[in-house]
Amino acid sequence: MKLLQLLFRVALGAALLAGLAVQAKPLVFCSDASPEGFDPGLWDSASTNTVTHQIFQGLIGFKRGSTELEPALATRWEIAPDARSITFELRRGVRFQTTAFFKPTREFNADDVLFTFGRFTDPGHAFNKAFPANFIYPSNLGLAKLIEGIDKLDEYRIRFRLRQPNVTFLANFAMAWAGIHSAEYGAKLLREGRARQINNLPVGTGPFRFKSYAKDDVIRLEANPDYWGQPQRSEKLIFAISREPNVRVQKLLAGECHVAAALRDVDLAALDKRADVVTVAKAPALNISYLSFNLRKPPTDQRLVREALDIAIDRDSIFKALFPRGDALQAVSAFPPAIPGYNKALKNEYNPARARELLAQAGFAKGLDIELWALPVTRPTNPNGQLMAQLIQQDWARIGVRASIKTYEWGEYLKRANNGEHSVYMSGWAGESGDADEFLTPNLSCAANTTGVKFCNREFEALIDAARATPDAQKRRQLYEQAQVIFKRERPWITMAHSTVYIPMRRDVQGFVMSPNGSVDFENVYRN
Repeated sequence: MKLLQLLFRVALGAALLAGLAVQAKPLVFCSDASPEGFDPGLWDSASTNTVTHQIFQGLIGFKRGSTELEPALATRWEIAPDARSITFELRRGVRFQTTAFFKPTREFNADDVLFTFGRFTDPGHAFNKAFPANFIYPSNLGLAKLIEGIDKLDEYRIRFRLRQPNVTFLANFAMAWAGIHSAEYGAKLLREGRARQINNLPVGTGPFRFKSYAKDDVIRLEANPDYWGQPQRSEKLIFAISREPNVRVQKLLAGECHVAAALRDVDLAALDKRADVVTVAKAPALNISYLSFNLRKPPTDQRLVREALDIAIDRDSIFKALFPRGDALQAVSAFPPAIPGYNKALKNEYNPARARELLAQAGFAKGLDIELWALPVTRPTNPNGQLMAQLIQQDWARIGVRASIKTYEWGEYLKRANNGEHSVYMSGWAGESGDADEFLTPNLSCAANTTGVKFCNREFEALIDAARATPDAQKRRQLYEQAQVIFKRERPWITMAHSTVYIPMRRDVQGFVMSPNGSVDFENVYRN
């Protein structure tokens, strides 16, 4: 009898293991672009954040599907009454990932937080000397000026002290750029003279660990067996890089990928016919697309020229071509209407006759020549950069502006734009926290303008600084409304669209939840 019971238990165990093996199917994501690298603090694009978000974690996170903050590598936090310091209690028992190139000897602790944020705030940091880097988002935030000091209270408690009150600062610790690195791994790379490898061979605490990358082709991740959270039911996570949206659609329908990057309106018709194998998650996202002017280089350094180019664009016609389903909103301000502080009194204008008058006032009565850079990747807010550029080119031609369209490979496009080689280039932004400051400070503050290419207006700056410092919600909204009036007057951007985001997936995908910014999170996502 005991033998029969033993045999039954063995058979049951084998059956359970077999069931798990069946569930541990690879999960393939058809991504729309290659990452610029794998160090989350170095880059500021959706293509990079999507990958690093699976590998790294911050002190806190956003509850899936919302802007609500929740514990991650910190289990709790306390904000001082004057909003000038935040103290974190760190999670115990967390281990960094073991990979082919690194094996940790200790658990995550405060030293790792010091190492991560020390790179952002201290130009003289030993790692920065070995690997000089421009941390785009932290630099745009003016992080080094915001943080007065970081105190290690003990192995599992750390305090951030701010130079001035900031009621929005906490959410930064949940964003992709704030993923925590291993100080032990950093020290190893320094000893070996390989500091730059931190951007190529990543080590984090997240649910998936890095395995390999073939540029512009495929990224291979695997479940982290030492993950402090739930074991992943997807043993392998593969990013198949497919730049063309129609290619992603075909791969999804063929079962070559199981989730795809956000698609254009025009691609959804093909999926509507295959509801038997594909489902589409849909949400209005906290996003914006815009054309950014070079404020350092003529002629776009003149406000009259910028206003003329803006009001010469027929947004209604562009939207009919780019957003045929009608799910996008025309962007008027620097952030979407759903965010508190949006100024409803502002309007877009389409007035070619007045645009010509403004050009004449600026000294360009006979028109002008200008370069217009077309976005080389598809985004929900700009599904076809080339088409948008061609339509704008036609609109500008009506007021005597001769625009030549240029574009580059995605990484080169970002590099050249950051260097200020453009006159007008297409860009975009997606928020995570649901706060206006997340759109304004990283993009439109003086801290984000180290070269003179971007916007820096002292009146605008004073308003957003004051908004960050006040806990009074009504006063903050009023300050943001005033700041938007200045934004609209100065026209650093031509605002274009806030869009609905569509994430298509195979029907056997389980556990996927859309984020408010349209990003993807594969923790606890699997195929049944």
